[in-house]
Amino acid sequence: MKVFVIAGEPSGDKLGGALMKGLRALVPGVTFEGVGGPTMQAQGLESLFPMQELSLMGIAEILPKYRHLKRRIRETADAVIETKPDVLITIDSPDFCLRVARLVKAGSDVRTVHYVAPTVWAWRAGRAAKMAKSIDQVLALFPFEPPFMEAEGMRCDFVGHPVAAEPPVTPTEVQGFLKKYQMLASGTEKVVILPGSRQSEIERLGETFVKAIADTDIADKQVIIPTLPHLRAQVERVFKPTLDGCFGVVVDGEGLTAEQAARERLVAMAHADVALAASGTVSLELAAARTPMVIAYDMSWLSRQVISRMLLTDTVTLVNLVSDTRVVPEFIGQDCQPTPIAQALTQAFTSPDDQLAALDVTMDRLGRGGEAPGTRAARAVLSGLK
Repeated sequence: MKVFVIAGEPSGDKLGGALMKGLRALVPGVTFEGVGGPTMQAQGLESLFPMQELSLMGIAEILPKYRHLKRRIRETADAVIETKPDVLITIDSPDFCLRVARLVKAGSDVRTVHYVAPTVWAWRAGRAAKMAKSIDQVLALFPFEPPFMEAEGMRCDFVGHPVAAEPPVTPTEVQGFLKKYQMLASGTEKVVILPGSRQSEIERLGETFVKAIADTDIADKQVIIPTLPHLRAQVERVFKPTLDGCFGVVVDGEGLTAEQAARERLVAMAHADVALAASGTVSLELAAARTPMVIAYDMSWLSRQVISRMLLTDTVTLVNLVSDTRVVPEFIGQDCQPTPIAQALTQAFTSPDDQLAALDVTMDRLGRGGEAPGTRAARAVLSGLK
């Protein structure tokens, strides 16, 4: 069996590596070609070119390399057509992957599978119909996504979310964390702050988060701020009033492997009593850590106007969507204000039971305790080839 697989960013590389591992277990002798990073290469992929060439975000970054990316799209599609694989699997990165799939479909009858459904349930519903012209099957991370894809004629399989496969944080891991960060005093309440992984997010949300933490009625609190090494200086500057006023630590994963840093981040979340986080998949990490949360996010005035008119759901928090509840409070756009955020944090700290129940439901619905998502994805791909 020949599989051509493409990922364009680290998160896709992790999904791809797990899927390839699943295929290897189910189909001895399977061979792979395509584009991927270190995780996929560890499963036997020799990447056509460095995956980092595709890890671009934003018009300002893409425009200078637009012609080069167009060549890579054509080059990759030609390689698929020449290889004649049993299946082409594209992983996330729709701007690159779906363009490749479109060219492949125009020049061959290769079956196409896209891993990670577009968020058509939230906005831009027309993407599903457009995608159906070049994609035969979709592998979905969330259980509510298949109907949106199937309505446009694509097969769609829910294969589980990687966060649900994370083993629970152990007391030993927490003790190791406290030993490393001895400045965290015992007997005090811990608040974990997650202001995003982009510099613009940290700058935009910082002042609001600082004021919200200061205004909570949680006494003797300490703060933990997980971030990345290259963002540490910015986080320390933006959150200096909080770090000085509440006492706390910045956890950046310096000197650790990517896997070790991700695990330390999860341990930090699990050690906290409550979280204040920017909107995004971080709510699922907090669910895995079983930490009650408040979600807050703001954007530019123009983005507010555009997104508010396009949004198709009454919540952007994935825990709320997966659990089919609205127990996680969220403050988005003009509602992202310190006082209500502080009140919600206090409420989440003093009365966490409803949230804890929703967090458990979320993890169960995402596949916790079941077969690994990579193996489920591999089974779905093979089923689609019959």
